[in-house]
Amino acid sequence: MVTAVAASLLALPAPAQAAQPVGMAAPYEYLGWGSPPSPTEVMAASGLRDFTLAFVLSRGRCNPEWDGWRPLAGGVDAATIASIRAAGGDVAVSFGGWSGRKLGTSCRTAVALAAAYQRVIDSYGLKAIDVDIEHTEVSNAAVRSRVIAALAAVQQADPGLEISITFGTNQNGPDPHGLSLIADAAAIGFQPTSWTIMPFDFGAPAGTMGATSVAATEALAADLASTYHESTAVAYAHIGISTMNGQTDEADETVTTADLQTMLSFAQTNHLARLTFWSVNRDRPCATGAPVSDSCSGIAQQPDAFTSLIAQFRG
Repeated sequence: MVTAVAASLLALPAPAQAAQPVGMAAPYEYLGWGSPPSPTEVMAASGLRDFTLAFVLSRGRCNPEWDGWRPLAGGVDAATIASIRAAGGDVAVSFGGWSGRKLGTSCRTAVALAAAYQRVIDSYGLKAIDVDIEHTEVSNAAVRSRVIAALAAVQQADPGLEISITFGTNQNGPDPHGLSLIADAAAIGFQPTSWTIMPFDFGAPAGTMGATSVAATEALAADLASTYHESTAVAYAHIGISTMNGQTDEADETVTTADLQTMLSFAQTNHLARLTFWSVNRDRPCATGAPVSDSCSGIAQQPDAFTSLIAQFRG
């Protein structure tokens, strides 16, 4: 029996046939704040095809909704997905992030968490998801293990689904929480499409953010090769970089377009699985005299400059 919610979601356009993996070059757009730009206008201006839409959280009792309060059907998020697909693109949906109530915490078992992920996957006919595991999800060992077990179950149910696990990093590679995620996954034979690190908010980068991000990625490749008993080349094929464009949350960190070009060249040379950034909302200069914010980068740049670079990534 088709419910009213399911019936409304069936009206969404089918995903376009992908020329490359959906999540490979799909920067984040957040519809909750930051004066989100029109995705179709961004596509036309930059050549970008795909977006990662953030974030699905818990409304309580393992109930997935956008930001924990916007419904899956009938709102701005569903309309945005429809407009991107109508323009020839597609989306990955991101769960988690730093703020809000996380599904990994609200869903008390791996089975329940997998069902929550699956509900969103089925609602939009997704080909790609991202779990941005931060804050209360990543700091708790039991929750980390639950997320990994749930994603392993989702992978079995949807073998063609792209799954990215996005997490923080030190300059010399994953921190203990990240290493724990990798170890938990390897222990049950689970390998996501991409282990995506966020190489920023270091506080005091050792060099330019481009070079520092590359060094952190090289360290992750060594960790994956060791843990999964695979070659470095295979490890790189399961790695992603998710940077932050412009001024980061740290006053002494700035990611320039030159830094992103360094990451792009490295990603292309080593055939990484994913290259993205937070966020399309910020991919524009701030107004004269205005402070950096969720709606501008804080650096001198052309609108959509970072997005245009990401759109060049082909793996």
